Amino acid sequence: MKNIFLSVAVASTALVSCGTVQSLVQNTFPYTANVLVSTGVPADKEVSSTSTASNVQTWFGGNNNAKIKDVRISDAKIAVVSPTGGNLSALKSVKVYVSSGGTNERLVASRTNISTNSSSLNLDLNDTGFLDEVVKSSGLTVRTVYELKNQTSSDMNLKVSLNFSSVPAQ
Repeated sequence: MKNIFLSVAVASTALVSCGTVQSLVQNTFPYTANVLVSTGVPADKEVSSTSTASNVQTWFGGNNNAKIKDVRISDAKIAVVSPTGGNLSALKSVKVYVSSGGTNERLVASRTNISTNSSSLNLDLNDTGFLDEVVKSSGLTVRTVYELKNQTSSDMNLKVSLNFSSVPAQ
C-alpha cells in the first residue's frame, strides 16, 4: 500500500512539473505596426493601412519555423505615439488582420464603439484558432482598418502592438 501511494505521489509530481516546464518554455514574440491617420481622412468611413512584418525566422534567428507550433494571438494594443500627444477619442472602431503575404487573412483583434480619452487601449482578441501558417510564412502582413468619429485636425500616429504566443514543437 505504501508503494502504491508513493508511486502515485511521484507520478503526480512528474506531471505537474512537466506542465510547469512547458509553460516556462512557451514563446512569446511581438510585432508592431505604425499607422498614420492623416487630417484628410473622412469620418464614418473605414480606412485601411497595411504593413509587412519580418518573418518569424528573424525573431528567433535562423530557420526555426519547425521549432514552434500552436501560434495564437495573446495580446493586442493600440496607442497614440504622436510627438504632440493625443488620445484615441477620434477613433470609432479598429480591426487588425494578419495574413501570409496578403493571403489567408485572419481577424486577430478589434474594438468597436471606442469611447476613451486615453492614449492607449487594449483590443478585444478574436481567437480564431492557430495562426501557424500565417506567422511562420515568409511575409507576415498586418492590415489595420479604422473608422473615425470625426475628422482629425492634425495628423495622428498610431502604434498597433501584437503579441503572439506559441509552444515548442516536439
